[in-house]
Amino acid sequence: MGQRMQAAGGCLLAAVGAGAGLAVWAVGVRERLWRFEQAPDWSVLYAELPLMVLGGTAVALGVWALGRRLRSRRSAR
Repeated sequence: MGQRMQAAGGCLLAAVGAGAGLAVWAVGVRERLWRFEQAPDWSVLYAELPLMVLGGTAVALGVWALGRRLRSRRSAR
């Protein structure tokens, strides 16, 4: 696999991870944002959302790096 294909795969996987983090965050966001008889909790937007997107990206790239490492060990044998 060429270096450009590896870079494109990593970028694509990072985008998929960010989308997965966003999808996980979106589940039940309305209930977390509007608590019962309270004002809106804006930390859901400025704290939880970026953390979930970055976390999804980090997990996806970590899995990709682990897969590449395991693949390179197999080909070295």
